[in-house]
Amino acid sequence: MTSGHDSGTAASRWFVRPPSTDHPARILCFPYSGSGASAFSAWPTAIAGVEVCPLQFPGRENRLAEPHYGTYEDLAAGLVASLGPTLDRPFAFFGHCAGALPAFETAVRLAEAGLPQPDCLVVSGQPAPHEADRDRMLTMSECELRAELESVVRSRGIAPRPDVIEVGLAVLLRDLAAARAYRRAEPVVVRCPIVVLHWRDDAEVSLDQLQGWRLYSDAVEVRVVPGGHHDFMNAPGELRELLTCWR
Repeated sequence: MTSGHDSGTAASRWFVRPPSTDHPARILCFPYSGSGASAFSAWPTAIAGVEVCPLQFPGRENRLAEPHYGTYEDLAAGLVASLGPTLDRPFAFFGHCAGALPAFETAVRLAEAGLPQPDCLVVSGQPAPHEADRDRMLTMSECELRAELESVVRSRGIAPRPDVIEVGLAVLLRDLAAARAYRRAEPVVVRCPIVVLHWRDDAEVSLDQLQGWRLYSDAVEVRVVPGGHHDFMNAPGELRELLTCWR
């Protein structure tokens, strides 16, 4: 195996750091609505030999000047067209909250294109695609969304700067427009196992609301992990173990 970062330039814009060839497997991490790859900034670069590869969607952070991806379907299509060089070894997808939906759509499109499939799809705190309209944020006002953003920033120990909040709100509003436009009326079965994570103290999504994922694979495991809705950002130990259980 060669060392270094040579996964190809086509995929480079989707990553804040180019995927390395130094690890035998990868997990591609899909950020949730209103966020970018920095949602995974506290994660290690690798977990038990599995490289952590946070994805950076267009229209935020270092890709803020680029047009927004528009829809989850377009986002998944763009990823499938670009990720080929990074699928040269075993890989999994992780998606938290609304990030689980483009992760699922990308897995579906990889299958349709005859490309390598994820060895596992890990979804966290997000109802299944045919029940995605249950997200409480879809009915929140702009004022409520601004307060939500400020609360999340404070929970990270950061004082919310008004200019940063306004930029974040603009990203969130576009992301929520994509979420509202997303419709998958009937479940589609993927060939990979699905691990569904429920955060025990999650006040936003109940364990019952996650059961719909059982219709999307012949191998679905629902696991309860300690913590609240945003605690995935700290990559707690139990989450790290689950993220590598497919290896």
